[in-house]
Amino acid sequence: MNTTDAAYATVHDYPGGSESLGPRVGVSPAVLRNKVNPQNDTHRLAWDEAVRISVVTGDARMLDAFAAELGRVTVPIPAAGVSDMDVLADTCSLVTQVGQYMQTIHTALSDGKVDQKEIKAIRQQALEAMSKVATLVACLEGMAE
Repeated sequence: MNTTDAAYATVHDYPGGSESLGPRVGVSPAVLRNKVNPQNDTHRLAWDEAVRISVVTGDARMLDAFAAELGRVTVPIPAAGVSDMDVLADTCSLVTQVGQYMQTIHTALSDGKVDQKEIKAIRQQALEAMSKVATLVACLEGMAE
């Protein structure tokens, strides 16, 4: 999904669409509709508006699309605890996730070829493993003095 389609989908998938979202982000509903309309060349979504929309909706599709266009990925960072037991739990969760990632790769390679469905599964497992790493780091940062 490209950034234009992601902006359109983010606004239109929000409950109530631009009519509901516009006032929450400080843009009139009609102007917001025009700004995310892929066929409209006269209105453009500004960076600060895209950020406000993403924050209000909790929808990261615009960010993900932007990252993808640069050959990057985004990784959600869940809230982390700050106790020794949290570190242990996060470490165990990370090791489990890496094991699942490796199993997905092993399964994909077992027939000597890799198809797009397998790549999608590998990518998803990799993103989940990266999220676990980010969670562990956040937990350790919370413990820092």
